[in-house]
Amino acid sequence: MAKTCLRVKAAREPKFKVRRYNRCPLCGRARAFFRRFKMCRLCLRKNALRGALPGVVKASW
Repeated sequence: MAKTCLRVKAAREPKFKVRRYNRCPLCGRARAFFRRFKMCRLCLRKNALRGALPGVVKASW
């Protein structure tokens, strides 16, 4: 779980556009962020296994 101050800082508009970075809105994690789903890998996996993400299935081969 990320600090609240880091979540607020990431939500603010930066002074320069290149300073912007993505943060998971559910847990606040900054690394391993999937832009397509707008969440980190941990939240993505948890929601996919619960069936909360339509069209996402566990791979099997």
